[in-house]
Amino acid sequence: MEKEEAIRKSLELVENSKIAFLGTNGDAGYPQIKAMLVPDHEGLKRIWFSTNTSSRRVGQIRRDPKACVYFVDLAVWQGLMLVGKMEFLQDPESRRRLWHPGDEQYYPHGVDDPDYSVLRFSAEWGNYYHALSNVTFPIV
Repeated sequence: MEKEEAIRKSLELVENSKIAFLGTNGDAGYPQIKAMLVPDHEGLKRIWFSTNTSSRRVGQIRRDPKACVYFVDLAVWQGLMLVGKMEFLQDPESRRRLWHPGDEQYYPHGVDDPDYSVLRFSAEWGNYYHALSNVTFPIV
């Protein structure tokens, strides 16, 4: 498979995914994986998540911003791993970007709830897998 095809299929996978698996480095340096809803993305370069400020994941990201995000479609057995760095954001613009009606059930004080935060992942490279083929490519 050519790099251009892998990138095209990777974009399709991200577009069609509602959930991604977020990998961060835990307290003792061991990887920890968590399924996360994907509320927004900018192609393959940036993936946005919302989370609780008080979560264990936020503490891990503050200590070590290196992370990976994995998308999978089990129906056709394809996957995409993106590797890069995660940012912890609480600015009003980022919060409003991901806020949806109904989020009050998780954050009762609304978009300004102190326990509502945003994570922005910036990918540096990706690896697409399908049909026994792996293609690694930089994210530009």
